[in-house]
Amino acid sequence: MASGNWTRISEFVLMSFSSLPTEIQSVLFLVFLTIYLATLMGNSLIILVTLADPMLQSPMYFFLRNLSFLEIGFNLVIVPKMLGTLIAQDTTISFLGCATQMYFFFFFGVAECFLLATMAYDRYVAICSPLLYPVIMSQGTQAKLAAASWFPGFPVATVQTTWLFSFPFCATNKVNHFFCDSPPVLRLVCADTALFEIYAIVGTVLVVMTPCLLILCSYTRIAAAILKIPSAKGRHKAFSTCSSHLLVVSLFYVSSSLTYFRPKSNNSPESKKLLSLSYTVVTPMLNPIIYSLRNHEVKNALSRTFHKALALRNHIT
Repeated sequence: MASGNWTRISEFVLMSFSSLPTEIQSVLFLVFLTIYLATLMGNSLIILVTLADPMLQSPMYFFLRNLSFLEIGFNLVIVPKMLGTLIAQDTTISFLGCATQMYFFFFFGVAECFLLATMAYDRYVAICSPLLYPVIMSQGTQAKLAAASWFPGFPVATVQTTWLFSFPFCATNKVNHFFCDSPPVLRLVCADTALFEIYAIVGTVLVVMTPCLLILCSYTRIAAAILKIPSAKGRHKAFSTCSSHLLVVSLFYVSSSLTYFRPKSNNSPESKKLLSLSYTVVTPMLNPIIYSLRNHEVKNALSRTFHKALALRNHIT
């Protein structure tokens, strides 16, 4: 497109849920605020309990702390601005703010994919090589695996965000979403984006599918090992250590895959907003609940922490 047909945009307008009546937006604000606060409190509690309780110092809970920290960051990037658009109609976001939001969205999203794969590998070692587990999953190995999970987010987020925001934008600056995601921002570009779109599709497939394949390989071997356990009680105990992670993985991958890999004919902006809510707002809240309700060690640790806090309060008063 000729340079005269585009202007330099200094800010964007997030359409969010502006098509809905004000009353419904107010209800959504209360619902999302409740979920947001529950997410922050639930994940913060998981971090504090797994740090403080001596019984939760295994590699599994080290990676769970990483996941909770990641979910908090994911929510802080997206939800506060979305709440602002609902209650205060503060729909504008600066050019730099939009780029920053997109950068950290990609960073935390990629990190979660690889961290879930790392957690699957941890379960594989624990079940398939229990005697070697303390040696293989030493503190040094844990740190390296955590770093390897977080690192891919940096190059992916840097390349995709920098490339996208180097394009010229059309006169319109309305982003039909509740945050600065790549597809709705890309629609505002006045340039040939074919190469970028190929990169984005290939990058997304690699980032999503590589950890997914690692998870599938880990759980294939885990399933084979569990089936070899002679007692039903032993099989149930082995499976119970994986059930929480499997549920979290399913929630994350199903919702994100439905969002980014649906046919364009079935991918309306409104349906994408609803699907995006599942992995940006709902899933981060469910993760600590899943690990608390389905994990006896976490439930016992929460109970111990609660009683210690209550005893301390009674002692002070």
